[in-house]
Amino acid sequence: MKNKHVAVLLGGFSSERPVSLSSGKACADALENEGYRVTRVDVARDVGSVLVALKPDVAFNALHGPFGEDGTIQGVLEYLEIPYTHSGVLASALAMNKEQAKKVAKAAGILVAESKVANRFAIQNKHPMKPPYVVKPVNEGSSFGVVIVHEGQSHPPQVIGSSEWKYG
Repeated sequence: MKNKHVAVLLGGFSSERPVSLSSGKACADALENEGYRVTRVDVARDVGSVLVALKPDVAFNALHGPFGEDGTIQGVLEYLEIPYTHSGVLASALAMNKEQAKKVAKAAGILVAESKVANRFAIQNKHPMKPPYVVKPVNEGSSFGVVIVHEGQSHPPQVIGSSEWKYG
């Protein structure tokens, strides 16, 4: 088992690249310490051809955010028939979209917090709900793009309208 060649996918090109580089390094170090043959792959747009040339036995997905957690890299790995760590394409895509994941959880009888999907430009003009509330991009991970609106805050957060994040 430990003679397996593991390609640790890290970095990538999402806003979560620094987080992925850090966690990917930790994962690769741990696998090497356990005796696995590890190749660290700083993922770029040519990741498919890189993996074809590497011929790993398995891919360890340490990518974060879009492309890494949204079903995209999972689809690439399935197409290349490379086993990988992480959920599959559909589960990953669903989990990355907070709005859709919440609908599925609610339909399954799981209690979920009150929420509202709002366009970021509408949010800058009017509070979408009574403060306090948290504004989070629909499809980002970690805590990227999170804005906390406190009780008594009279104006909605203006930073959201100028942000690169996808809110609603």
